[in-house]
Amino acid sequence: MTTSDRLDTTSDRHEASSDPLDATTAGVVTADGKVVRKATVAGAIGSFVEWYDYGIYGLLVTYLAINIMGEAEAGGLFLTNVGFLVSFVARPFGSVICGYLGDRLGRKRLLATLLVLISAATAAIGLIPSHAAIGVAAPVLLVALRVLQGFSAGGEVAGAMSFVGEYAPDARRNYMMSFIAVGSFIALMVGSAFSAVLISTLGDDAMASWAWRIPFLVAVPLGYVGFYIRRQLEETPHFTALRERNTVVRNPLKDALTSPRHLKAIVLTIFLPALNGPGYYLLFVYMPTYLKTSLGDDNNFSMLRALTVTAFSLVAIAVCIPLMARLSDRVGRKPVLVISAVAMAVVSYPMFLLITTGEFGLACIGTTVLAIAFSGHAAVVHTVLAEMFPTTVRYSAYSIGFSISTIIFGGSAPLLMTELIESTGSNLVPAFAAIITALITLVSIAFVRETKGRPLASH
Repeated sequence: MTTSDRLDTTSDRHEASSDPLDATTAGVVTADGKVVRKATVAGAIGSFVEWYDYGIYGLLVTYLAINIMGEAEAGGLFLTNVGFLVSFVARPFGSVICGYLGDRLGRKRLLATLLVLISAATAAIGLIPSHAAIGVAAPVLLVALRVLQGFSAGGEVAGAMSFVGEYAPDARRNYMMSFIAVGSFIALMVGSAFSAVLISTLGDDAMASWAWRIPFLVAVPLGYVGFYIRRQLEETPHFTALRERNTVVRNPLKDALTSPRHLKAIVLTIFLPALNGPGYYLLFVYMPTYLKTSLGDDNNFSMLRALTVTAFSLVAIAVCIPLMARLSDRVGRKPVLVISAVAMAVVSYPMFLLITTGEFGLACIGTTVLAIAFSGHAAVVHTVLAEMFPTTVRYSAYSIGFSISTIIFGGSAPLLMTELIESTGSNLVPAFAAIITALITLVSIAFVRETKGRPLASH
């Protein structure tokens, strides 16, 4: 493939370059499979740590409401969900600062540092005294720590995806990057299983009293493992090549926000992952709370049963993501994204009808089918976002766009769903949210150019 064939997905035509940087880098990465595998493992483990930390907050939101807010009713859940939202409001600040540093100084050290920050914040949540002990200071501390988590996560997602993508060979890039997504869902699975074991062995009363703190404190050893593994790797070959040739841009934020080509890509980075909000945060993070609190007083779901339902869907999506990524590397990114968005739009309403019956078996079927439908999007979308930008601004531009998208479509989801279900009296609100965002993603796909098999752009 000649350099004139290399284009940014959001431009009408990428400027041709006489520099063979991309081809050379791709060749080096492809030749050293061991390095690629180590980078993939580091990215996946980092993703596991980050999303374990994030996931258990959503999984244990009911217990947080009891201890930190002083009640488990709607008011307490509302305030706890505000804590969920503020972490996403903090994301753009993290994305701007971390993106700038990542594009100026490199990906490796920054990603290792971010793991330490998010793990420390998570462990600190497990140490917050109860509302009964310190009053309003408890929710204030919770919000402050959620802001720190959000800041760290704002730089983590795009950084980890860029890190693995810049190591991966062109022909298998989506497959290699998909394990970061797998790591996030396995993290939720482990968090669900760990929480379920604690509930079943210690009982709901013990969880409400003190045992809810244990999953948060486990973030300490997990964070250390992730930090150690990331510190062992070298900087990505794409960024190293820029540094060696002295072509690292002085101000990547300025380049990203003043270039029409990059601005168009940032807008797409906001709307293309719209389905990610309901798909990820409603189907997996919010689902246990939804099953336990939003189906009425006569539902059959204890927290243990609700976590078990979520575990079935997590297994399904963790298995399907690498398969969808392989398919994307063979047939293209856009066909897989289209199929997934259409599938979500079609199955969301009937599957939520099954879930809202309150029957355990039907709920398992509903969440599993939704997970399979969503897996194509989860497997492919971040690869497309990384491929939209050149190495010079990839971290910055990708971080900014995706953080804004997460605020709009993801971070507000639990709070919005809780309020809409209460105000409308309909527990099918999440189904409509999934349908609407699937349509937004579907329209956005029309403006994305296919990038299967193409080298990453350097400038």
